[in-house]
Amino acid sequence: MIVWLNGAFGAGKTATARELVELLPDSNLFDPGLIGAGLRALLPRKRLDEVPDHQDLPAWRRLVVDTAAAVHGEVGGTLVVPMTLLRQEYRDEVFGGLAARRIPVRHVLLDVEETILRERAARRGEAGETSGDAGDAGDGISGISGAAADDRCPEPVRHPAAHHRVPDWLRADAHTVDATFLTPRQTAEKVAEAVRAGEGVCDIVQTPEPTAETVAAGVLLFDETDRVLLVDPTYKPGWEFPGGVVEPGEPPARAGLREVAEELGLRLDTALRLLVVDWEPPRPPGYGGLRLLFDGGRLTTEAARGLLLPGSELRGWRFATEREAAGMLPPVRMERLRWALRARERGVTLNLEAGTPVGA
Repeated sequence: MIVWLNGAFGAGKTATARELVELLPDSNLFDPGLIGAGLRALLPRKRLDEVPDHQDLPAWRRLVVDTAAAVHGEVGGTLVVPMTLLRQEYRDEVFGGLAARRIPVRHVLLDVEETILRERAARRGEAGETSGDAGDAGDGISGISGAAADDRCPEPVRHPAAHHRVPDWLRADAHTVDATFLTPRQTAEKVAEAVRAGEGVCDIVQTPEPTAETVAAGVLLFDETDRVLLVDPTYKPGWEFPGGVVEPGEPPARAGLREVAEELGLRLDTALRLLVVDWEPPRPPGYGGLRLLFDGGRLTTEAARGLLLPGSELRGWRFATEREAAGMLPPVRMERLRWALRARERGVTLNLEAGTPVGA
């Protein structure tokens, strides 16, 4: 199990985490900030200058998942992870990756009043403190009684004010502990109590991590103006088409129908027409494979109103034009959609390799 301590910078996560490992049996501290420090030493300055924060590096998010899984496999028990994750899509990617490795996550928000956070930041500035190593933590100082003022950023924060605000999605997603006037020990005791009571369960779908090439079937559904239906998965960044991995021995079209029923509560009574077959090359840590897109036809307004989403897998859906979809889908999925729409217009099936038609 992983206990992820989230919250704004200066909320006392690291000091609380150190106390928490003493309260939870068979637990160890895992600091993702060390990965950020490592990437700063490994990546060229030009690449580092392109992002405002190390969390914007896809390599950081991937390495956090892989390293946490490796450490968890090595020591077992519970990993206590103090790390700010304020962007929902990054939380999705990291927690989804852990879920795919069958590692349950308890998500806990340490909530501290914004005025206190700003006072702590100001005190550090007056003391001439700079960002230290990833594991560096300051003394616990409270607005009243000694709540932690650790969590020094592992690299300079270019827009510190934004990191003092906790977004609404995070308050709704995590179990909240008000640590404004608590010492690190008191905060850790509240967190330990919540974990023992089963609080903070991260209800993200546990999609098994592939171990070889896969075949996946997606279904394109359209409204009465030919906008395409996209869904917003909880377990990975970017929007997606309804669909999923074809199970062993399952016909791909039937897999598409099954996934639409499971994801949207919609049972299609029409045969699916194949639009594109796309060979996706392996890109570590992914293995690639065949990606099929089918035409599921048009949905009436009444049918669209009746769509039901599994909360652990999808957080939302919407119809989008091709131009709107370009700003929602990752590039590889957008290329697949673009050719699928052309195939639908022409009444043909296209064979793609890495998103590019071949043999047409």
